[in-house]
Amino acid sequence: MIKRHLTLGSIVFFLGIFIFAKMSPDCLAQEPKKILSIEAYDMLNTVPDTFLIDVRTRPEYQFVGHPHQAYLFPYMFMTKDFNKVDETYMYQHNQKNKAFIEEISKVFKKTDNLLIICRDGSKSSLAAKELISAGFKKVFDVEDGFEGAEFPTFPDDNKDKFYRQLAKRNKIYGFQHRRHYGWQWWGLPWTYEMDPKYIYPPDIKKP
Repeated sequence: MIKRHLTLGSIVFFLGIFIFAKMSPDCLAQEPKKILSIEAYDMLNTVPDTFLIDVRTRPEYQFVGHPHQAYLFPYMFMTKDFNKVDETYMYQHNQKNKAFIEEISKVFKKTDNLLIICRDGSKSSLAAKELISAGFKKVFDVEDGFEGAEFPTFPDDNKDKFYRQLAKRNKIYGFQHRRHYGWQWWGLPWTYEMDPKYIYPPDIKKP
C-alpha cells in the first residue's frame, strides 16, 4: 500500500515538472553558443541583424586594435591598481561595468544576433552568459577571442602546465605570447581607427 502511494506521488511530481517546463520554456537556463572568429565574421557578412560587441577595456580596444566595425562595450574597466597576480605584475582590470546590460539594451534588440568577443574568450564567456540571463535570445561567445590564448594552451591543465614548463626551460620563441589563434590569427580585418559610431555610448559627449 505504501509502495503504491510513493509511486503515485512520484508520477504526480514528475508530471508537475513537465507541465511547469511546458508553460515556462524560459525557466531552463540557457548557454550562449560558442563559435570561432571565422564563424563570427561569416555571420556578420551573411546573417541580418548581426553585431559584433568587443567587451575588452578601452585601452585594449584603442592600443591593441579591434575587429573592423566592432562595438565597444567594456565588461570590466581598467584601474590604477598595480598588483601581482600569481607570478605576473600587472595593472588590474577588475572593476565591473555595472551599466553593461543597461547600455547594451539601449542599442540592441533582444532578438539581435550578438557576437561577444574579448582578448581570449575568458571575459566574453561571462558577458555572454549575463546577456542571456538578461533576456537576449541570440548570444554567441567568440571563444578564441581577438588575440587568442597564450601559447601553448591545452584543455588539460596538467598537459598545459607540462608543455609550458618545457617551453620556458628551452626558451621557445613566442612562449607566453598571443596571436597564435583568434581573430588576428585568422587574418580577419581589424583596425586601430576609433570611429565614434562604435565607441561606448557614455564616452561620447552629446553636442
